Amino acid sequence: MKKNAVVLGTQWGDEGKGKIVDLLTDRADAVVRFQGGHNAGHTLIINGHKTVLHLVPSGILREGVDCYIGNGVVVEPAALLKEITQLEAAGVDVKKRLKISSAAPIIMPYHIVLDQLREKAKGGKAIGTTGRGIGPAYEDKVARRSIRFGDLFDPQRLKDKLTETMAYHNFVIEHYFKHEALDLETVYQQALDYGQQLQQMNADVTADLHALQAQGKSILLEGAQGSLLDVDHGTYPFVTSSNTTAGAASSGTGLGVTDIDYVLGITKAYTTRVGSGPFPTELFDDDGAMMAKNGVEFGATTGRPRRCGWLDLVSLKRINQLNGVTGICVTKLDVLDTFETIKVCTAYKVDGQETNTFPASAESWEKIEPVYQSMPGWMSETRGMTDKNKLPTQAQALINVIEDYTGKPVHMISTGPDRNENIIIQNPFE
Repeated sequence: MKKNAVVLGTQWGDEGKGKIVDLLTDRADAVVRFQGGHNAGHTLIINGHKTVLHLVPSGILREGVDCYIGNGVVVEPAALLKEITQLEAAGVDVKKRLKISSAAPIIMPYHIVLDQLREKAKGGKAIGTTGRGIGPAYEDKVARRSIRFGDLFDPQRLKDKLTETMAYHNFVIEHYFKHEALDLETVYQQALDYGQQLQQMNADVTADLHALQAQGKSILLEGAQGSLLDVDHGTYPFVTSSNTTAGAASSGTGLGVTDIDYVLGITKAYTTRVGSGPFPTELFDDDGAMMAKNGVEFGATTGRPRRCGWLDLVSLKRINQLNGVTGICVTKLDVLDTFETIKVCTAYKVDGQETNTFPASAESWEKIEPVYQSMPGWMSETRGMTDKNKLPTQAQALINVIEDYTGKPVHMISTGPDRNENIIIQNPFE
């Protein structure tokens, strides 16, 4: 029986979602991105060759797989065109296989300017955004003044909407931030040019996805940022501007919630975070440095070094509940191969009292002290293993602790960055 599956991150991002999406597309007929923008960075390594994708769905590297950008994604045309050009230079057929929802909001130049000016104005209290206009673009969506992908192909409608929207944003840019206003005609002509280059990819993605379902096809829905960055359920305000949990897979594509058969939650065997915000298990010692070195922990989009820490089971359990996770995929297990002792956080201590309560605000997160369970490391190489039974006993013990604490089964384990370095216990499409 055909299935539709959601793949999403259960931490603060960078869990290895792109690799897993690429792996699973050998069973999927289509892959669709349902939220986020080009602030995401999905790294795929196939036969030693590295590809980093920001907007184009990770299924693009599988021949014959249709790829879609849903209405929940904010699209920056210049970034998309650059990515398409790079992929096509590598021999990947993109334009015939990629379709973009006409309802997807467009990131305009004024969004990028506003994003960067706001972060600069916050100084030491900056959220740590990528400065790429994601937040302001989502704000315009909620305020019902977005330029949407379909608007790029109607010159008069585009001009009318831009005139109104830019009058508003230029007032803020010029009079609040004391920055030079953007020129309407320049932005308009640039948007028309982008429309000409991208028009062949314009589509009613929702209709296409339901047509695929009617044909018995399998669809894989790909999230961008991790669930702890969800604007409602994450470490607010140090979050992204969209919903990153499984519910957004429906609203960001137009598929019904009952059309989703499986949710795969991706988690590293440890935890990382890029940018500002609370991080209870963050390490500032040799263990943290070793994680960063072994895991090559630098942002695929920004190049910023990632903060590293032990696996937080308290937040993982909560996020699995929020997403209705069917099965867990543990990634980067091999990064822990050189640790004599491995720790996992099993409770929080707040004002001297232990709790398993998940905080609602960043201010509450700052008070958390992690309570750890220590386990012996395996001190041997797991990289490239494909059989769970051949994992070191201590590595199997870590997997068992994750399952017991969260109440969710581990269905996949990634033992290296390459497409084929995995232990598959249960495939979501089987």
